[in-house]
Amino acid sequence: MGCFMYQYPKQILTIEQQIQSYIDAGMEITSRKNVEKALKSVGFYRLRGYSFHLYDNSAKKYIPGTKFDDIFQLYQFDQELSALIFSMISKIEVALRVRLVEALLVHGDALILQDSSIFKEKKMYWQNMSTIASEIARSNDVFIKHNFDNHEGEVPVWAVVEVLSFGTLSKIIKNLKTGIGSAYSILAANYQYISRKGNSVNPSQKMFASWVQAVSVLRNMCAHNSRIYNRTIHTTPEILDADKVTPAPAHNGLYQILLAMKYLRSSDKEWTGFVAKLEALFQKNSSIISLAAMNFPADWKEHLSV
Repeated sequence: MGCFMYQYPKQILTIEQQIQSYIDAGMEITSRKNVEKALKSVGFYRLRGYSFHLYDNSAKKYIPGTKFDDIFQLYQFDQELSALIFSMISKIEVALRVRLVEALLVHGDALILQDSSIFKEKKMYWQNMSTIASEIARSNDVFIKHNFDNHEGEVPVWAVVEVLSFGTLSKIIKNLKTGIGSAYSILAANYQYISRKGNSVNPSQKMFASWVQAVSVLRNMCAHNSRIYNRTIHTTPEILDADKVTPAPAHNGLYQILLAMKYLRSSDKEWTGFVAKLEALFQKNSSIISLAAMNFPADWKEHLSV
């Protein structure tokens, strides 16, 4: 019996054909040599993501005035934006790991993650333990090897938390028991916000976990050089009432996750510096970017500032 391979209907284009397809669709090109260099270093498919909003599907043409130079500049803007965000997330991540360990050590046990009594759901506990074991096994960090070699394979919580993915951290936090004096209440106290009544309150566990999960998604996008400009990001961090906009955005985008980053900020000083750099990047590229494409309201700085 024969094996039939699906024949992809679209033609594979050479670099010259890719450039000609731009021209045929009405894109303005000032230097074929520069376009060729860009296509060889970045790629036709990746760059297409930065021109979707400029393409008229019904006419099969780019909007008049669309320039390749602008599309490439938009790509470069996205790269700078991604690097800036990733740097800030790294600070948030380090602080969260430290604060989580401090909270867990309230129980006074270096192997506290193995104690199911501090977690709410046993099924989720065992699922998380399986993930933790896999992530420890994959680690090449010297402190993991030290504990395997010297402590019968037992790894203390401060070493475990250092090698866990951001996503796994969010699952651990989501399953912690709550209540006065609990590890969760101690952790959440680092991330208090001002309520409508003017009181400092801890975020709910559901809210806090949604922040960590959303930042984890964006972190991975930045780490893998995924496009973040003009993109729907399928994660839903819970937003504080003071930061909700009317009408609500049509989709989840970068802005919502940056709010989650603000709530999880490592320090006010570091976050203020980040917002200043973000504003400068926006101003430098104001001729080619759209705040709406990132789900940013006009008063975004007011909401992101602390």
